[in-house]
Amino acid sequence: MSVSDLLPDGSMRRPYRPPLSQVLETMGSHVLSAAYLPADGSITVGEPVVHDPDDPLGERPGCVLLAVGARVSGQETRDLVRQAAGLAYHAVVVKDRGADLGPLIEVAKTSGIALLIAPRQIPWRQLDALLTAAVSGPGAATTASLSVGSGDLFALANAVAATIGGATCIEDPQGNVLGYSNVPGQEIDEIRRLGILGRKTPQRPTNRTEYSRVFKADGPVRFDSLGPGHTPRLATAVRVGAQLLGFIWVLDGDPPVVPDAMRLLEDAGRIAAMHLLRARNPGDPQRWHRSETLRALLDGATSESVAAARLSLPVDSQVAIVAFAPSDPVPEPDTAVASIVDLVGLCCESWQPQAVCTTGWGRVYALLPVPPSTPPSRLARVAIDAVTAVRKSARLSLRAGVGPVVTGLGGVPSSRRLAERVIRVLAETAGEPVALVTDERVRSRVALLELVERGGVAVDQVLEPVQRMLDHDRAHSTTHGVSLLAYLDAFGEAAKAAAVLSVHENTLRYRVRRLQELFDVDLGDPAERLVIWLQLRLLELRGEL
Repeated sequence: MSVSDLLPDGSMRRPYRPPLSQVLETMGSHVLSAAYLPADGSITVGEPVVHDPDDPLGERPGCVLLAVGARVSGQETRDLVRQAAGLAYHAVVVKDRGADLGPLIEVAKTSGIALLIAPRQIPWRQLDALLTAAVSGPGAATTASLSVGSGDLFALANAVAATIGGATCIEDPQGNVLGYSNVPGQEIDEIRRLGILGRKTPQRPTNRTEYSRVFKADGPVRFDSLGPGHTPRLATAVRVGAQLLGFIWVLDGDPPVVPDAMRLLEDAGRIAAMHLLRARNPGDPQRWHRSETLRALLDGATSESVAAARLSLPVDSQVAIVAFAPSDPVPEPDTAVASIVDLVGLCCESWQPQAVCTTGWGRVYALLPVPPSTPPSRLARVAIDAVTAVRKSARLSLRAGVGPVVTGLGGVPSSRRLAERVIRVLAETAGEPVALVTDERVRSRVALLELVERGGVAVDQVLEPVQRMLDHDRAHSTTHGVSLLAYLDAFGEAAKAAAVLSVHENTLRYRVRRLQELFDVDLGDPAERLVIWLQLRLLELRGEL
């Protein structure tokens, strides 16, 4: 015990313990989210405790247990949660590694302890530092950096500058200036002055080399002066796990930085991660977090139980995925869809407040919770409204594919796949901008794409007459395969098929008669006619015809 632990009346100072809900808000749900909260989350929490699974668990009432090495699905982890609750811990943190959290959540509920989830990419060491910062308060010994209001990057820059002793600048990964210090008496050079005025690091020949060196380093980097007007500087990358959030640059001018500057800058980098996370989307961090959760769910990178906790949806919810993609080629599809995701989200949320949107792979995806007995036409109406709104407001034409309604968030990836196939069919048919996977106009074509993606037709499965015909086409630049497919598509109506191929109908009749003679194709056998059509169609979809 030290003097600082005592109040003026000589009594012990009680540890500062903020409500867990406040800590989660400060951390940002991208770093830490709740799988289960007792009551309303008003329980208070103390400092984090890193637990080695080979060591006995000590009693730390009110603290947060970091379950290092815990396997979510293991019996030993369920026992650890029960033990932590018995020793008066208020929360346990486990890593999201895609496993089902259901059984562990049930243990947390029955034990009355909060269960928190951290992304797998964040090192435990960094999570420990972020949590320590989040629970620090008036009763804790904190540095100036820890006491800065969450997301206030100018105040953070001043705190770092005052602690390390050099003018400080905080940038995003693209070199945009997010915050800078103005501590009196600390000099800045011309490069820093231009960066502050332009709110972006000025272009210099050495920029790429310097930023690459900072990005690849495990800790802070020191740069010597490159000549007159260039002050030596320190820099560190700010990360959450493998994700780069930005950089901190500190000038080592007059007066020079403190002797322990490199260590202090490393500490500041860990603290800055929390502030940069909050600053990335100050308007609505919860919406951004839900968007990232949906992206992980679509990609199969998180389990349905984790996604349910983060999206505040029952794990067995009925949902459908709607995929939106530009109708016409655009130079940068990712940029195009990023500019309209909020508009699509607004349309979807007006129908169902718990809808969530995300972007990726050149598309916008919307997850729509679907109440029981909702007709498919209602989902199509939501998609049509979004397409119309984007066309009017952003002058961008979209196609939308409505995937099937699935029961349980675990079915989201399959709903996405079918929604994407619908978009592909719409692009090929150039019809209406919106369709359902169950729509008669696209259902059979979607089924064909399903066959293609499951392997379609292997080379050794192609009928011998068809293979000889295709080999002849490749060798002699003829079009027997394309002509036969058009003829079969038209149910043997030569005039209709000839119009598709832009040839005279007598020319087409001659080709069909000739290919039957050359390659021994038997169009009189219904079974062979069906198999030939199917194989040619699948080869066409694979781009091999």
